[in-house]
Amino acid sequence: MAAAVVLLRRLRGVTAAPRRAAAALPLTTSVRGVSDSTEPLTIETSVPYKSHIVDPPPREVATTARELATFFRDMSAMRRAEIAADSLYKAKLIRGFCHLYDGQEAVAVGMEAATTRADAIITAYRDHCAYLARGGDLAALFAELMGRRGGCSRGKGGSMHLYKKDANFYGGHGIVGAQVPLGCGLAFAQRYRKEAAVTFDLYGDGAANQGQLFEALNMAALWKLPVVLVCENNHYGMGTAEWRASKSPAYYKRGDYVPGLKVDGMDVLAVKQACKFAKQHALENGPIILEMDTYRYHGHSMSDPGSTYRTRDEIAGIRQERDPIERVRKLLLAHDFATTQELKDMEKEIRKQVDTAIAKAKESPMPDPSELFTNVYVNDCGLET
Repeated sequence: MAAAVVLLRRLRGVTAAPRRAAAALPLTTSVRGVSDSTEPLTIETSVPYKSHIVDPPPREVATTARELATFFRDMSAMRRAEIAADSLYKAKLIRGFCHLYDGQEAVAVGMEAATTRADAIITAYRDHCAYLARGGDLAALFAELMGRRGGCSRGKGGSMHLYKKDANFYGGHGIVGAQVPLGCGLAFAQRYRKEAAVTFDLYGDGAANQGQLFEALNMAALWKLPVVLVCENNHYGMGTAEWRASKSPAYYKRGDYVPGLKVDGMDVLAVKQACKFAKQHALENGPIILEMDTYRYHGHSMSDPGSTYRTRDEIAGIRQERDPIERVRKLLLAHDFATTQELKDMEKEIRKQVDTAIAKAKESPMPDPSELFTNVYVNDCGLET
C-alpha cells in the first residue's frame, strides 16, 4: 500500500502499531515526540447524553495517549481527503454526485473504535470516510471517485457506492433511506448465523421521515435483531433545516418502543462510548437508535454552495467551538502528549500521503468497456461474448 495510505506514528523514535487490531486507517506517519503511552486516562464527554427509555452510559470515557493520537491522525487524514476531493471535483476529474463528510469525522472514527471488523456497517451516499474508517485504501478511494479501474468498486460505483466486503462495509447507497432495510437484513443474517456481531445502520436526518425506516425498525424490534440505527443529524436535509422538515426533530426518541440516545457527534470519545454501549445493548436486547448531533461544513453535495440556507457565521461558529479535530488537538496539548509543532508535522505528512495517493489513482486506467456487462448477473451468466 505504498504511499496511498500508510500513516503510523513514530513516537519517541519507536514505530508503534495502533492498540486495536482493527484500527481505523492503516496509515503511517513518522512524527517523533508524540506520546505513545497506553497508560489509561479518563476524560469526560463534552455534554451529557440524552436518553429515551434506557439508562445512558457514563460520561467518563477511558482512553490513552496512543488512542487520542490515532484519532487525531485518522480524522485529519479524512479531512484532508475530503478537501482534496473538493479540488478534484472542481477540476472535473470527479464527475457526477459527490457528497463530502468534513466536519462529521468523529462519527466514523468513534464508531470504528467501538467495533471490530466482524461488525457490519452500511451507510448512505456520504460514505468516503466510513470507507476509510473500515481500513479502506486512499488510492482506491480516489481511483473510485475518478471512475478508474483501481477503485474499490472497480470504477463503476463512484462517490456514492464505495464498498469493502472484507471489512463488512456494505456501502454507499444513493437512494435516500434505502440502506436502512438492507442494514436490518444484515443484522438478520448475523442473528441467523449466531454471530456475536452487530450492524451499524447509518442514515441522515433527511431520511428520518422515510416510511421504510419505520417498517424495518418494527421488524427489527419484533425479532430483536442486533442492529444499531445511527442517525447522523447534521441538521440539514439537502437545503432544508430539520425544524422545517420534522415535527419532532428528537430523532433518538423516534423509535417509540425502541430505546435511543442523543450523542455529541463532534466528540469522538462520546461517540466511542455510545457505540460501545449500543453494541452491547443490541447484542442482548435488539435495536437501539443513536442520534449523532453533528455538522457538515460543505454543502449537501458539490452542486450546493451550502451558504444559501445557513449563514457563514453559523458555519464558522461550529468550526471554532465544536470542530472534532480541534477538540482532540486540545486534549493532546493539554495532557502534554504532543506539541503544537509535532501535530503540524503530522498534518504535513498526511497531506503528502494524500497527494501521493491521488497521483497513484490518476495512473489507474479507465475500466474496459466490457465492464459494462459484468456484475449484472451472478457469475455473469447469460452474457454473450
